[in-house]
Amino acid sequence: MNAKRFALASLLSAAVLVLLADPVAAQSTSADLINELNNKLLYIALPITLLVEVILIYAVLKFKDNDEPKPTKENRRLEITWTVATAFILLFVGVASYGVMADPSVTFTGGEDEIAPNDGDVHIEAQAYQWGWTMSYPEHDITVEGSGDGPTIMLPEGQDIYIGVGSRDVIHAFHVPDLGLKMDALPNDVQYIQTSDLEEGSYQGYCAEYCGLAHSNMYFTVEVVDQDTYDQWIADQTEADSADNAASNETANASA
Repeated sequence: MNAKRFALASLLSAAVLVLLADPVAAQSTSADLINELNNKLLYIALPITLLVEVILIYAVLKFKDNDEPKPTKENRRLEITWTVATAFILLFVGVASYGVMADPSVTFTGGEDEIAPNDGDVHIEAQAYQWGWTMSYPEHDITVEGSGDGPTIMLPEGQDIYIGVGSRDVIHAFHVPDLGLKMDALPNDVQYIQTSDLEEGSYQGYCAEYCGLAHSNMYFTVEVVDQDTYDQWIADQTEADSADNAASNETANASA
């Protein structure tokens, strides 16, 4: 097989691999945007990588026994071609990346004032500490702690979700890979991430910033359920908290 046939076969193989690759199912708007960008960059990077490797292999095989190499000749047409091609590729990557990075579901720059609970928005506060998480729902005065796999965050499908991420001590990171969510948890600061259109399911989250001895134990779970199940869970948690408060007051009165 000559070099031209080999190069053509390699490019066709790359195209087939790209077409046959199964796209990652998106479980949120954030994950959908990130996966779409990754696929676009893959379509560009894979042919370029194969082309470079083909040229490299061709050069090695053709000139491996050349004991009298000649100086490279100037070729303006070739130089202009690869300069223009590189410019187009960089322009494509820049435009595609900006379209994703500017989306609020990937880089949310707003704050708590943009959350609208009356429209169904869900507000969660995720506070990290060595070595665990405290998840709270400020609108409902609900706090969730957990052990083992950590606390569980309940979220409704199809709603806008806002998560305020902070830390009580050192730097941590809130990360749910399948939902495309990641944010550093900084001491004495709250940074918000936003996403929407969550699909029902259970998603593993964890701390993605090394924070000390038990860093690997900082897990939590995100449970996405239908709206009715979520509303019932909120009602149950509110009722349970009310009962706990009442029992605490009775104990305090009895002690007095």
